[in-house]
Amino acid sequence: MSFKTVIREAFITLTRHWIRSVLTILGISVGVGAFICVVAIGNAGTSSIEDQLQSLGDNFVWIEAGSRTHNGMRLGSRGTRSLVLADAYAILEQVPTIKLAVPNVDGQIQVVYGGENWATSYRGVTPEFLQVRRWTLAHGSFFTSADVDNAAMVCVLGHSVVENLFGDEDPIGKTIRLQSLPCTVVGVMQTKGFSATGRDQDDFVVMPYTTVQKRITGTFWLDDIFCSAVSREAMPGATRQITSLLRERHHLNAAEDDDFNVRRPEDVIQAQLATSRIMTVLMASVASLSLLVGGIGIMNIMLVSVTQRTREIGVRLAVGATEWDVQIQFLSEAIALSLLGGILGILFGIISSVGVERLFQFPTLLTPGIFLIGAVFSAGVGILFGYYPARKASQLDPIQGLRYE
Repeated sequence: MSFKTVIREAFITLTRHWIRSVLTILGISVGVGAFICVVAIGNAGTSSIEDQLQSLGDNFVWIEAGSRTHNGMRLGSRGTRSLVLADAYAILEQVPTIKLAVPNVDGQIQVVYGGENWATSYRGVTPEFLQVRRWTLAHGSFFTSADVDNAAMVCVLGHSVVENLFGDEDPIGKTIRLQSLPCTVVGVMQTKGFSATGRDQDDFVVMPYTTVQKRITGTFWLDDIFCSAVSREAMPGATRQITSLLRERHHLNAAEDDDFNVRRPEDVIQAQLATSRIMTVLMASVASLSLLVGGIGIMNIMLVSVTQRTREIGVRLAVGATEWDVQIQFLSEAIALSLLGGILGILFGIISSVGVERLFQFPTLLTPGIFLIGAVFSAGVGILFGYYPARKASQLDPIQGLRYE
């Protein structure tokens, strides 16, 4: 038989018992729709975590002044004088897997422009900060190395500071007051939004670290050193080398704890990413159980169909149809049921994903891969659960089939 004939005969047979066929198709469609919706929710969570990973920095290794207790509390984070600029230079020169090192001095400050007043955080860094932390500029420019050398009163603002101080006014070239010091705005950072912990990442002012040390804090020590490793694989080794180097520079003996803390924030995000992926697989597996139930329904319907059409099968075999012809005929009916259920299930999946996002404000992410997997699953269910009934029909004895009433 030709492919066209097989498909036509399959649909004619299915329409004879259309209620039974519709119920079977619905069973498959619910399974496919549930699978697509669950995976879309999981994909949105994974995508969000991946965005956080990208926003952390370029193979980011973070060195903090002050040690941490076993429960994670940071001790002596302010006023700890052990971490200095020479440490940053030493790391850059003596740790070959570190390509950039940025000194950082931070704290809280009051910013004033015209009649507006805003409390925010400041960060004193070098121009390499943009590359290490993967920040980009939305407007204007970043301060230069010459500004760092001269402790120039220039700054770059986060988007939240601009909104609260300037509104719709262009801040570039304007002078704001940091406490009582005038400072010229040279640039505005690109928006990053909120972090995983709910902190506004756009609420800050960036200045040369020399400006902060000489004009605001009056200190010579650093709060942090931001480092960028040459690759992600080099980060664990770089962390160990930095620890050894700083212990040696700070003259710490074996019995003394570190007076600094070296962290890789990427490790935390990677753990969250792995957890999100595992949860997506688990939820997809649970949703796939409904596909299994739909497949069992197909097998049940096809076994009933074989029993009801025993005489028809006997006639086909008696007039010259081969076992392969009979097997293909019944298998095509099972596949047709599953494919129709798959198409309807994809539609259900899209509608349910949009509904979840709008009704529950829960993000979803639909990708072509989800639809492809759903279609392959539905076709696979038809083949898997339709094979046994088709095989049983093809092995029927023609004589017994003709005698069947």
